[in-house]
Amino acid sequence: MDRYKHTSKKRNEKLKQQVLKPTIYPKIPLRDSDIFIRPKGMERCEHVAYRFYGDQSLWWVIAQANNIHNGSIYLDSEKQIRVPQDIQSIMMDLESENKLF
Repeated sequence: MDRYKHTSKKRNEKLKQQVLKPTIYPKIPLRDSDIFIRPKGMERCEHVAYRFYGDQSLWWVIAQANNIHNGSIYLDSEKQIRVPQDIQSIMMDLESENKLF
């Protein structure tokens, strides 16, 4: 798994080394194509991403769509979560957001 697949690098001249640029994740609007599920026990965002997208590095899509920003490792199996289906549009938004840096 490459968690930083979508993160650009830059050279920090002061430190004389390469560093990661901040990744700005786009807002993910609610769409008719989104599906809603209840996570399985002990399931995390990357598990859901792998199950629905075949790519666990897209964990951030699940987290961003569900406002998961607290560092919670496991998803609450009692709460329904949204799984966006329009990945192509989300990835285009990601690229355009991060061209600013």
